[in-house]
Amino acid sequence: MSLRMQVVLATGNRGKAAELREALAPLEWQLLTLEDLGGLQLPQETGNTYEDNAALKACFAALKLGLPALADDSGLEVRALGGQPGIYSARFGDKRTDLERNVFLLESMRGAEDRSATFVSVLVLAYPDGGLETYRGEVSGTILEGPRGSGGFGYDSLFLVPGLGKTMAELSREEKRRISHRGLALDQLLAHHLSSHQAPLP
Repeated sequence: MSLRMQVVLATGNRGKAAELREALAPLEWQLLTLEDLGGLQLPQETGNTYEDNAALKACFAALKLGLPALADDSGLEVRALGGQPGIYSARFGDKRTDLERNVFLLESMRGAEDRSATFVSVLVLAYPDGGLETYRGEVSGTILEGPRGSGGFGYDSLFLVPGLGKTMAELSREEKRRISHRGLALDQLLAHHLSSHQAPLP
């Protein structure tokens, strides 16, 4: 892929789109949102894995728009809840807002001694010809008993990052970019595409 190709960000989440746009800046891709292209509605996430759901969205957008499309599916896996909410993180408990889902999560974990959790992110870059690239990142941490921080989105304010003493919502954008689950998946994507365009040694 050319460093200056057009790529669609196949997400309706503005926070996620902003993170992707900033992280992908080194590639010099022309990044387009679904709003830029007429507001394409993505299909429902009916897959059984993060990879399935990310591929579903990326392939749909790539085929409909005739452009490479990048989609993410991510989730929070809480040990005390048997790995929930997992792939259902964005609609956990049938709640509509981040605040409602956070409250529901805390209520579900009331009295839990083990508050360990893992954030997972899978990125899929789909091409109109059917080609797929998949990248996965994970970070482990602890769920607090109440929110801290005003940055980020989703469950960020409840997720304490080991070794830093901060929640994801308390990290600077640069810190989050460096250590987050999505950041780790993006590092793999960047490494692949930047290395593929390095000039050969003389």
